[in-house]
Amino acid sequence: MKLYPVILSGGSGTRLWPLSREHFPKPLMPLMSDKTLLQETASRLDAVHDQDDAVYVCNEEHRFLLAEQVSLLGKQPSTIILEPEGRNTAPALTLAALYLVKRDPQALMIVMPADHVMTEPQAFVEAVGHGRTHAEQGALVTFGIVADRPETGYGYIKRAAALPDSNAFGVERFVEKPDLETAQRYLETGDYYWNSGIFLMRADRWLAEMERFAPVILERCRTAMDKGSEDSVFFRVNATDFLASPANSIDYAVMEKTDRAVVVPLGAGWSDVGAWPALWEISPRDADGNVTRGDVITEDTHNAFLVAQHRCLATVGVDDIIVVETADAVLVASRDKAQNVKAIVNRLKADQRDECKTHRQVYRPWGSYEGIDAGSRFQVKRLTVKPGAQLSLQMHHHRAEHWVVVKGTARVTCGDQVFNLHENESTYIPIGEKHRLENPGNIPLEVIEIQSGSYLGEDDIVRFEDVYDRVREHKA
Repeated sequence: MKLYPVILSGGSGTRLWPLSREHFPKPLMPLMSDKTLLQETASRLDAVHDQDDAVYVCNEEHRFLLAEQVSLLGKQPSTIILEPEGRNTAPALTLAALYLVKRDPQALMIVMPADHVMTEPQAFVEAVGHGRTHAEQGALVTFGIVADRPETGYGYIKRAAALPDSNAFGVERFVEKPDLETAQRYLETGDYYWNSGIFLMRADRWLAEMERFAPVILERCRTAMDKGSEDSVFFRVNATDFLASPANSIDYAVMEKTDRAVVVPLGAGWSDVGAWPALWEISPRDADGNVTRGDVITEDTHNAFLVAQHRCLATVGVDDIIVVETADAVLVASRDKAQNVKAIVNRLKADQRDECKTHRQVYRPWGSYEGIDAGSRFQVKRLTVKPGAQLSLQMHHHRAEHWVVVKGTARVTCGDQVFNLHENESTYIPIGEKHRLENPGNIPLEVIEIQSGSYLGEDDIVRFEDVYDRVREHKA
């Protein structure tokens, strides 16, 4: 049977705010190396599968970022299935399984969240080998992380008897997150593993188990796929049918109910990097126990996690602290309270503040823009347009724009005129005028955009043409 990676990239990672945000979540960030967590996941099994057979499931909002990051690895996804809105992992996996059984009725899936870290990936490859025969025979294999401490932040799997001639066990039960005393008892018995959320199974077997235990989810997902449409590498499911599916996890929907569960122990330096303390735990530390990134100066500081992205960060006489500095937000937290960062994100959402959604630099399929200054009736942005890329043909009801080229060459459409602008040249786009910005050159185009008007929101965009199929969306 052929093995297909199924990479689920639906989480937002709110407990890693202010680095992880709704429109630029944890899987898309480099946290442990120069590769993002998504790229690390996509590369983890290169030795045991083809480069171009992976199936990705992600939020439609992140599709271009995900595709670009995979492309930078020299890989071509089999498909990227787009969810209009996350419905948890069971519907996401069901979409992938439905796609694969049409392509290969004997497809074997290795299901991996896109935001995990493994410092010993070869151990993971070996564990997949231990579980593969069981999965081919119809078992639903999960991987139990060999615990090295009593952890209250993870669910647990209690193993049953060892299976003959293999490094695998039956599953007695799945256990919810325990209190500290219970977690210590689990650790001492040696019969409990952390629940990794990684699975190995046949696609047809997953669909059969969904038919037994979650038929409504299966029905809604099948209809959403049948009514879906392909657009290049993207597969867009029918939104109405998919959103009618109940939300549920793989564990709750099937794994806690099935009699086919098998667990393979995994000791691969695994972490789900669920919060800042977890990242501190797995990162290299200096002699004082500090993890520092960026321009950081410490004095009498111990066991701290310190990130500076845009300026000098200095600490004096503090211990067990987390400080994360970004262009528009700074987090300061006690390391033992950092799990509660999600409460800050919830307050930002309640106040409708952009800091929970986007960074100052916002990525688009054509490049990015970054806010420089803003005030009453004006704002200034720096646009970076990739070679050969173009923004949509669009207009605005409430704002005019001035463009100044600072690097490269711009091709500008303004009404019926099309002309080029070179460095240090500028143009004016009146309110209500159709316009487009393109980069016909071989180097990135950088433009300073000055907006002025009564309303400057990103939803004041009317699209007429767009090479990225965003005519009905409200993003530049």
